[in-house]
Amino acid sequence: MPLADHLRELRNRLAKAMLAIVIVTVVAAFFYNDIINLITKPILDSVGCDKSFAELAKSTQSTKPCAEITINGLLAPFTLALKVSLMAGVVAASPVWLYQLWAFVAPGLHRHEKKYAYAFVGTGAPLFIVGAYFAYSVLPTTAKVLIGFTPGGTSNLLPLDDLLDLVLRMVLVFGLSFELPLLLVFLNLTGLITGKRMLGWWRGMIMAITVFAAVATPSTDPLTMLALAAPIWVLYFAATAFSLLNDRRRRRREAEGPDDDEASDLDLTPEDIGEVETVSASRALPEQSGADRVNGYDDVT
Repeated sequence: MPLADHLRELRNRLAKAMLAIVIVTVVAAFFYNDIINLITKPILDSVGCDKSFAELAKSTQSTKPCAEITINGLLAPFTLALKVSLMAGVVAASPVWLYQLWAFVAPGLHRHEKKYAYAFVGTGAPLFIVGAYFAYSVLPTTAKVLIGFTPGGTSNLLPLDDLLDLVLRMVLVFGLSFELPLLLVFLNLTGLITGKRMLGWWRGMIMAITVFAAVATPSTDPLTMLALAAPIWVLYFAATAFSLLNDRRRRRREAEGPDDDEASDLDLTPEDIGEVETVSASRALPEQSGADRVNGYDDVT
């Protein structure tokens, strides 16, 4: 396909993806309050104040630290509605724009490359969803620990836009962290990392994953850190076991040699010209003339 046709197809694919995002964003705008309630419900159930803000301001101290979700500014509700609707549109329309991306890339891939792509997409999407679910499940504990640092006799005002940024960051961090084993498996399949080397890294990887979980999670409690670190530990050792089995299969195939329908490797090592001439001279035909030949040719030739 010429370059102009490639660019024209890319434009059409992008237009379809953007149209799907816009349509889903408009639909999500009608359910803006439901989306906000879905995101804030775990936090409100954990650290929400039973009293109103006016009653909390009059009281000198409360029985436990709590938070009130607020919106500051005249334009803040409108911009927040646009932000939440667009975020929901991008997430909900992901099957459409991911398909458009795949439809643009797939014609240039070989059959085995498509097979690997299907396997990685089919594995990566569930891993990201599981990571996002873990983030959503530890939000109440995270909020309770963070609100616990609020001094006595004061009330905590939690801006809604900051809360949404925190939830989005935790979902992305947890979801992308669960993709680490998939990256290691990809490197092993390409031959860049062996399973034996990955197994030798287990002490350093456990320490690195623990430090990453401590930094990535906004709370300081060990429960939230372990909620992120423990699944990644399990997935890392699962990726190591898969790499060891794949390395064993690769060594067995190399020992058996190529299959009957598989081409063997060619020996492209250059030879010395003198040796080639000697071999050619030794393989030359015997005499080119005889009793039945005239000037080297017989009756047939």
